[in-house]
Amino acid sequence: MSNEEPKQRSRGNGAATLGTNSEIGRKLKQYYDELVTEEVPDRFADLLRELEAKEQKSGTQKGDA
Repeated sequence: MSNEEPKQRSRGNGAATLGTNSEIGRKLKQYYDELVTEEVPDRFADLLRELEAKEQKSGTQKGDA
């Protein structure tokens, strides 16, 4: 039993053992890389700043009590 290993754990060319999954993974990584390099729209950034300010104000009030 100990000499049986799943294909995922095999060394060597991982892309060959994963087949279609490696292509899906490559495409997902490409999509993610493109997504994180996009600029955040100004309106969305403003909303995030407002939310952060409200959370900080709320956290300060809870800590004072």
